Amino acid sequence: MIARRTVICLGLSQLICWGISYYLIGIFGEPIAAEMHWSRPLVYGGFSAALVVMGLTSPLTGSFIDRYGGRRVMVAGSVLTALGCAVLGIAKSIAVYYGAWLCLGLAMRLTLYEAAFASLARIGGPQARRPIAQVTLFGGLASTTFWPIGHTLANVGGWRAAVLVYAGFALLTIPLHLAIPDTRFDARDRATSDTEVAQAPRFRRQQLLAASLYATIAILASFLNSGMSAHMIPILAGLGLAASISVWIATLRGVGQSLARLTDVLFGAGLHPLQLNLIAALILPVAFAIGLLSGHSVIAAIAFAFGYGAGNGIATITRGTLPLVLFDIRSYGAVTGRLLVPSFLLAALAPMGYALVIERFAETGALVFSLILATLLLAASLVLSALFRPRD
Repeated sequence: MIARRTVICLGLSQLICWGISYYLIGIFGEPIAAEMHWSRPLVYGGFSAALVVMGLTSPLTGSFIDRYGGRRVMVAGSVLTALGCAVLGIAKSIAVYYGAWLCLGLAMRLTLYEAAFASLARIGGPQARRPIAQVTLFGGLASTTFWPIGHTLANVGGWRAAVLVYAGFALLTIPLHLAIPDTRFDARDRATSDTEVAQAPRFRRQQLLAASLYATIAILASFLNSGMSAHMIPILAGLGLAASISVWIATLRGVGQSLARLTDVLFGAGLHPLQLNLIAALILPVAFAIGLLSGHSVIAAIAFAFGYGAGNGIATITRGTLPLVLFDIRSYGAVTGRLLVPSFLLAALAPMGYALVIERFAETGALVFSLILATLLLAASLVLSALFRPRD
């Protein structure tokens, strides 16, 4: 059984850690480019480098959490997040700037959802599904909370001072991570573990197919999330909305994420993770299609931000819960750590890729590109659901 205190502490840490690391470039990318006189691809390339580090360190991090638990890993991540933000705040050269992002990349792998999910799976086994969804309720508000905070701090003291304040926020997460218990789910408890593992594909060909589809869905969702995290505000502004309005509307992404996750927590107990994943996959293409109208309608822009947030919010839950029914729960961290490597590495291309698409095809082209990716995600989800849906 996972204690409520653990869920609350991990939830608060996710709120802070996502806001001060992954979402950092979304609010400070443009001010950094303006001050340093660097191109967009160069600035957003720092975030891409961080995602590469996340991918390269993913298998080892997952295995380490399986073996030793999440407390040590996530505390180390808090310290590295503070260090990365501090170095970023004083960076005046490309080398130091990229060094800060490499540090933040390792920190993000040690503190964000993948680490939290593996920690919960180690503690609760099959019972981790609800806590995973509950933890994401907090993390879903990270952009809603920290984009306005970052915008305000940058207006008051500049982006450098704002990032140094972020370093202080990182240190506040240390006691939250120290609250994670070192206990491990007892896989010998046949009443629970065997029931869950029995739902997983049993034959090697089925296992490879399930793993391939899961990895594909994770790649597409992560690529979209990375691109939207870095460029949602500039995209909205480029479509004709004022900068301040773009920031406000973009924060509705976080509201959509958290409301969708709250709906799952309150009413989704009867939904299988495969069904929930399909719902997310259906929402995303619709959101991007509506986004194409954002330049002509503020209501469409609001619907786009909110809808994308809802779809992405649910997809984040299923990235954590699908492995509970597709793979062996006893090696959750190691398995997901390996399967998520491509999603981190390819998502690393998203900030620069979106920047190049915007430069060549404008903001509308970026939304069309996103719509295509979301449609591919829907196709993979339909195949996964058709092949591995639970039998009555």
